[in-house]
Amino acid sequence: MKRQSTVNRILLAAVGIILLGTGLLILAGGFDLYRRWGMTPPGGWPLTTPADVLLSDADRTHWSGEGWWWPAIIAALVIVVLLALWWLLAQRRRPHPGPMPVGETTAVDGVALSEGALSDAVAADARRVPGVGQARVRMTGQSGHPEADLNITLTPDTEPGTVLQELHDGPLERARQSTGRDLTARAHLRASPHKARRAD
Repeated sequence: MKRQSTVNRILLAAVGIILLGTGLLILAGGFDLYRRWGMTPPGGWPLTTPADVLLSDADRTHWSGEGWWWPAIIAALVIVVLLALWWLLAQRRRPHPGPMPVGETTAVDGVALSEGALSDAVAADARRVPGVGQARVRMTGQSGHPEADLNITLTPDTEPGTVLQELHDGPLERARQSTGRDLTARAHLRASPHKARRAD
C-alpha cells in the first residue's frame, strides 16, 4: 500500500471515529438514554439530558469581552481551511521518478534514463500492439520503484484481455529489461467509438 494511501486512510478513520463518537453522545443525550437505561455518566459529561445544551450562556459569553477572542477564532479557522486545501492538493500530486539509472550503472556515471524518454518509448511501443489505437504513458513513483500509468484506446472489436497480455509481455517487459527495474503498471482501457453505419 502506498504511503499516501495509508495516511489518507488513517486520517479518514480518525475523523470518522471522532464524528461517530460525537454523534452517539448527542443522540444518547437527546433521547435521554442515560436515564432510560439506568446509566450514570461521568461528572461534567456534556449533553446528558434532552434539556442540556452544548454551550451554556456563560460559556458563550465568557470570552466575548476579550479583544483577542475573535482574531484567535478567525486565525484558527484560517489554519484549518489552509490545512484542508493543502491535503486536497496533495491528493493530486504524484511523485515522479526523475532520471533513472539504467541497470546497475548509477546516474553519477552519466548513464540515466529520464522519465519522459521512458514514457515516450513505452507509449510508442504500446501503439504497435495489435488492437491499440492510441497510447499515452506517464511515469510515477520513485526512481528505484517506477510505476507506469497507461491510457490505452482500443480499436473497435478488440478483446481487452488479449491487449493487456500483449502489453505485459511486450512493451512493459522490454522496459523492465532495459531499465533493470521491477516496473509496476496500471492500464486504463477505453474503447474507441464505432463509426455510424448507414443502412440503405
